[in-house]
Parts: sequence; C-alpha cells; structure tokens
Amino acid sequence: MFFFNYFTILIFLFVVSFISFLVFTLSYFLALQKADQEKISAYECGFNPFDDARMVFDIRFYLIAILFLIFDLEISFLFPWAIVLGSLPLHGFWAMLIFLIILTIGFIYEWCKGALEWE
Repeated sequence: MFFFNYFTILIFLFVVSFISFLVFTLSYFLALQKADQEKISAYECGFNPFDDARMVFDIRFYLIAILFLIFDLEISFLFPWAIVLGSLPLHGFWAMLIFLIILTIGFIYEWCKGALEWE
C-alpha cells in the first residue's frame, strides 16, 4: 500500500518519457532538414562569434542575467512555501510576505530605473 504513491509517479515518468520520445521522433521525420549558413553558425549573446574574443559586452546582458537569477530564486522559494503553507505558523506566512514585498520593491525600482527596457 505504501508503494502505491511511488507507482503513480513511475507511471507518470513512463508516460512523459514516451510522449517526449514520440514528439522528438515525429519532429525528426516531419521537419525539413535543410541546413543553411544561419542555422549552422554559432550563436552567443547576440554578437558575431568571429570577432575578437576580448570585445566589450553591453552591461545589459549582465543586468538581465542577474535579474533572472534573482526572480528565479524567488520562485524556488515560493514553491516549497506554498506546499507547506497550511501547516506553517503565522510567523512563516509573514516572513514570506516580507520577503515578497522586498522583492517587489526591488522589481519596481529596477523598472523605474529602466533596467528592463531594451533599446
């Protein structure tokens, strides 16, 4: 009886594996396989990869990466908190609410400074 919960997860993994294999196989046979210069060229950070390796990168690349990491970490804290929210004391709710308020203030600050705009 205990392993029944794990059995449903195993069935889910089999179904997901089958569907992903099926989609991959169908896309290989149904898609056009024409390689042109644009498809086979290396792509990195929006710059031509054949320039000098010591070229200066725009600071916006780093800023967007840092913002992505910050808000990605916020989501990684939200999922476990949402799962145990019913069993948390009131302190746990208010601690996460303060955390979200601080992140929202940071997001509004970045938005007002124009860090999210790409010219």
